[in-house]
Amino acid sequence: MASLKSRLCSGLVQRGVWLGLGNAASAEIAATAGFDWCLIDGEHGPYDIAAIAEQARVLGPEACVRVPKAEVWMIKQVLDLGLHTVVVPMVDTPEQADEMACAMRYPSKSFPQGTRGIGAALVRASGYNHDTDYIAQANDRVCLIVQIESVTALKNLDAICAVEGVDGAFIGPTDLAASMGYLHDLDAPEVQAAIDDALRWIAASGKIAGALSFKPERAAHYVEMGATMVAVASDVALLSAALRDCAKSFTP
Repeated sequence: MASLKSRLCSGLVQRGVWLGLGNAASAEIAATAGFDWCLIDGEHGPYDIAAIAEQARVLGPEACVRVPKAEVWMIKQVLDLGLHTVVVPMVDTPEQADEMACAMRYPSKSFPQGTRGIGAALVRASGYNHDTDYIAQANDRVCLIVQIESVTALKNLDAICAVEGVDGAFIGPTDLAASMGYLHDLDAPEVQAAIDDALRWIAASGKIAGALSFKPERAAHYVEMGATMVAVASDVALLSAALRDCAKSFTP
């Protein structure tokens, strides 16, 4: 099967689920539910690197992981676990984006500015040195998705998308709304217009455009705007809603 990166780059819409429970069993259920991708949410979920490693074993290398912050050492750790697609939150400037792009890749003739440390023989990414071609192929396998979550990021969107090594940009709607002055009003027309404009711009730049909405009609609208990486559900939201509905449905 083609990799998530190649499917997204070819323009195929890929539906995903956000994993925030921090539980390997629930991650395994999500992985078999029919979604195109699963994201381990290391920013807001209860994950340390050991918990991410546990879920990487359950989900496989095509799982996505969101690191807690735009930090080089965090990029190194999750890549060494064998995960390929990394989502980085709160990227506001092209300089931040460039630092992350360099952290994702080994220095090579095609990407001499790469800064990823070389220790592949010791880590899960290479099958503990079973995959002797890992270092030669890793730069092509990895996929960097930066999150656009502020007014500053919107202003710098064209420059961020122009950074070599940035494969895509994913709109973080709630933080973006807050940055725009709409902390509790994600549905504000100004917020939705900004998201639409950003998605069209990202898609036009040739980069993967991503967005999140748990409302099916809005998620479909984002696809119309150019999004191909679309998060449509969350394990936390689904479980909590189902349990509340179940409790309400039975009245002794």
